[in-house]
Amino acid sequence: MAETSELFPEREPRRGADSPAHGADGHRARLRKRLLDGGAEALADHEVVEYLLMTAIPRRDVKPLARALIQRFGGLAGVLNADATALAKHPGMGETSAAALKIVALASRRLARTAVREQPVLGSWQALIDYLTIDMAHLTVERVRVLYLNHQNMLIQDDHVGDGSIDEAAIHPREVIRRALDLGATALILVHNHPSGSPQPSRADIQITNQIAEAGRLLNIVVHDHVIIGREGHVSLKAKGLI
Repeated sequence: MAETSELFPEREPRRGADSPAHGADGHRARLRKRLLDGGAEALADHEVVEYLLMTAIPRRDVKPLARALIQRFGGLAGVLNADATALAKHPGMGETSAAALKIVALASRRLARTAVREQPVLGSWQALIDYLTIDMAHLTVERVRVLYLNHQNMLIQDDHVGDGSIDEAAIHPREVIRRALDLGATALILVHNHPSGSPQPSRADIQITNQIAEAGRLLNIVVHDHVIIGREGHVSLKAKGLI
């Protein structure tokens, strides 16, 4: 009889309509329908994370995991921009699940960058702000970038200058202008983020901006703006009359 049981193993009983698995399938189907039929707000933030996890963990209820990730990392943006290792080591996760989340952040950056590169920056200001926010608002260190533009105000180079407070230790006015000359740029936009969340400019932000603007004027290189990105929004020094 033992041999017979090995040849004909017991089959798993068929699940009825009220079984947990059937309920999970129904929940996933409802999420899918809301996603496909609805607009940008069709799913709540934790449901977006849940749906992404469903593709990596197909046979488990991932709603509690999605809520735990949102709580730990402070929201949808925090989850998608979290360190890959930290995501993979979170209880219930793993490398496959972490990759399912990180690919979305990567795709978002690529789409936003494409929108910026395909049209004059000054004529598509919101696209630039969206790109910079996606790329920098979540950072835990201060990062300095210079966007170099040609005579049509098209982006020709996005330089990561360095990390740290924006002073002459992190960004040298003469080096910024020399780089512009090397690239054949006629204008530039300074960018950095405030990890504290508030994008309000400091005295050092204003001072270094004016030093670079003055150096640029001597060589006909225009500093269009200095944009500060924070989780609470962004600030344009030009809009505030500080350049």
